Amino acid sequence: MIRLGAGRLERIVAVGAHCDDIAIGAGGTLLTLCLARPGIRVDALVLSGGGGEREQEEQAALAAFCPGADLRLTVLKLPDGRMPAHWEEAKAAVEELRGRTEPDLVLAPRTDDAHQDHRGLAQLLPTAFRDHLVLGYEIVKWDGDLGRPSAYQPLSPEVAEQKVRLLQEHYPSQRHRPWYDREAFLGLARIRGIECHARYAEAFAVTKLTLDLGTSHPGTLNVGE
Repeated sequence: MIRLGAGRLERIVAVGAHCDDIAIGAGGTLLTLCLARPGIRVDALVLSGGGGEREQEEQAALAAFCPGADLRLTVLKLPDGRMPAHWEEAKAAVEELRGRTEPDLVLAPRTDDAHQDHRGLAQLLPTAFRDHLVLGYEIVKWDGDLGRPSAYQPLSPEVAEQKVRLLQEHYPSQRHRPWYDREAFLGLARIRGIECHARYAEAFAVTKLTLDLGTSHPGTLNVGE
């Protein structure tokens, strides 16, 4: 298995259609990055949940998932489940985000996610972030849309456990959901870990990737340098 290093990493963009999407799909990766790179800038955009309990949950959760980072979070008020009807507002928000940052990495939903809000947001990202590494995170759900990921971020057992603890601690509004539990989160992380020879991992889809093989070290592919 070839390991892909991100090279210089100073700025990250993380986007979600709903509060908790980023944390569920990429919370372990954010913890890993922020613990390794104190002061890293994280620009986060969430399209729905603004102005209420969900926004408060998201602010506290992402602060915990991005320890020591320069976190800049925006939570909008687009209606949950209605993103296709609010395409122009969503597109404007993504373009505004692009206008204020030049990220080394973008964390976003997958383009083949079965949820229309997730999928719609994922389809907007390439229109604004054309020359960036975009990793599409996965969210387990009843639709059964989990596929065959192409990129993995191994998680230490400590980070995997911390991710589950923070999800349960910071999103009390979601605890009633039948899929929102420790077994689901750790179970998927264990499966993805098996697939990349690690104990736990988060997995991502990569639509497009540009390689720089001439300057890489043996066994490592670097992007973002």
